[in-house]
Amino acid sequence: MSAIEFSVSPEQTGISFSAKEQAAEWFALLRSGDATDADRSQWEAWLAACEEHRNAWAYVQRVSNRFAPIQTSPDPRTTVGILQTAQGRLARRRRILLGLAAFGGTGLLSWATWRHTLLPARAWVADHHTGVGETRQISLTDGTRVWLGSASAFNEDFRPDLRRLHLVAGDIFIETAPDATRPFVVDTPHGRLRALGTRFDVRLEGRQTAVSVYEGAVEVRTAGSEATTVIRAGEQTRFDQQAIGETAAADPSREGWTQGILIAQDMPLSLLAAELARYRHGHLGVAPEVADLRVYGSFPLDSSDRALVMLASVLPIQVRQPLPWWSTIEARSGSAGKAASR
Repeated sequence: MSAIEFSVSPEQTGISFSAKEQAAEWFALLRSGDATDADRSQWEAWLAACEEHRNAWAYVQRVSNRFAPIQTSPDPRTTVGILQTAQGRLARRRRILLGLAAFGGTGLLSWATWRHTLLPARAWVADHHTGVGETRQISLTDGTRVWLGSASAFNEDFRPDLRRLHLVAGDIFIETAPDATRPFVVDTPHGRLRALGTRFDVRLEGRQTAVSVYEGAVEVRTAGSEATTVIRAGEQTRFDQQAIGETAAADPSREGWTQGILIAQDMPLSLLAAELARYRHGHLGVAPEVADLRVYGSFPLDSSDRALVMLASVLPIQVRQPLPWWSTIEARSGSAGKAASR
């Protein structure tokens, strides 16, 4: 596995797998209409037992709130299936959105809001953005090509003396066009990257920016300390506002996402699931007993459900779904194993 690994959502940090699963089970029971007074009393006791339980419950509620348009539908599971099918099918967007307008009075605004829930508010109005599960290729006026990953956004600012992109959210892959009179830069909250005739990937990862260079070179300058270094083809690093991390070998398989493919080469299941989670709505968790299973293969990013089916066919795992928007990868009953290939 390369030095730059797929990140886990910050909002899950500090909450154990078991606490989140217990919270989801309680949530499903209380929302089912089958909970008894005794069940509610037990839930209250569980909630009061420790702060971790309360944090886990709050996390489940946050995930649930993202699905408000779905929960008001007469048939939430069917709605989830339709919405997930809509992801990645941009050519059919108009017809799909018109069809979704009839769902329980939620309308187009609710659908649009739901699709972009994981984007920060400023990303909704960015010059270019994608929803969850969506990727897009854009050709800029100078001939530069930019690929946007899931839930990504950037602003474009081209001037007579400078070509500038501002990454607001997510992940972009850039293939710059030559222009001797106008430098090409990408700004993030952590600093500026200046392309030196190049193909490179930039991803926001919490309090850091990750950059991988596949052709040419990229100069990195931090926003705070103005530390500077050059990352060359075949290299990658992370940086924050004050410091630039160690340079490591770039993972060539990272380019696969621009073609809608997640390529795993001896990747821990937990990291693969974290990347798939970026391309689907709701929660995707991994039980600790299977988190370190090694995975090889290529998996579709435009259908994370199909990717999970593929994983379950070659690994000793199963996917449990107590709620339409809550999925858990766990050990298959009576199965054992440490690696698989596809």
